[in-house]
Amino acid sequence: MNTSKLNAELFFTMGKIADDEGLMLKLLKYAKKLAATKQNETLVSEEEFMASLDRGEEEYRQGNCVRLLQGESVSEMLRRSGL
Repeated sequence: MNTSKLNAELFFTMGKIADDEGLMLKLLKYAKKLAATKQNETLVSEEEFMASLDRGEEEYRQGNCVRLLQGESVSEMLRRSGL
């Protein structure tokens, strides 16, 4: 079943209990619990983030970086650097 059909079925089912506050609260509590278990792969820990900054600073110190020249667009800088 695709996402559109799942959404339609979910909202149709929710409509059946929409007038019952107790059931809606139970549904909301369960939905929040499910959402909390879904891991966001784009998030990194503070430790990983700080390590990434440290690596970037070290690469910069070693000259492994591309600098944007004054008056240069990002597109121009990317073309110049071969990126």
